[in-house]
Amino acid sequence: MTTFITDLFTSIFTPGPTPTLLVATNVSFAALQLVFLVLLILTYSIHFIILSFLCGGLWWSINWFAAELEVAKQIEKEKKEREQAEEPDNDKEKHRRKRERSAEDSGTETEGGEDRVPPAEEHRRVNMATTLQPEDAEGGIRKRRSLGSSTGDLSTDSEWDKLEEADTQR
Repeated sequence: MTTFITDLFTSIFTPGPTPTLLVATNVSFAALQLVFLVLLILTYSIHFIILSFLCGGLWWSINWFAAELEVAKQIEKEKKEREQAEEPDNDKEKHRRKRERSAEDSGTETEGGEDRVPPAEEHRRVNMATTLQPEDAEGGIRKRRSLGSSTGDLSTDSEWDKLEEADTQR
């Protein structure tokens, strides 16, 4: 029993459904179904029948999901074994594939040169990144209005003041 509890706590931090966690889940749902049965017998309330169906549906769906994960794991394992079996024995072919993978991983192209940026364009990009100015901005930088020096154009209080002044003038 002690090993089951320690396995249960360690399975919490393990990704995927572990056998210990599935056993604990099934025992918990079985106990809940038993409680619903006892409460149904004692109270004759239809609510416990409904709760029992909901509990059974959830119990079934958890077990179905765990089974689907196991099937997906088996398929992935078979796929990996197939790829290893189809691996070419020819050393030249292995070397060529390794070069292709390293070229793909590095993100650089050395043969065509299509991905190279002209020096002027590269300088413009660096300039844009350092100045943080839009491309079409010619010259000066606009100064933003500070909130402290507001004339009250945005305030609703000044609008009320204007309405009160208009009423007193009439």
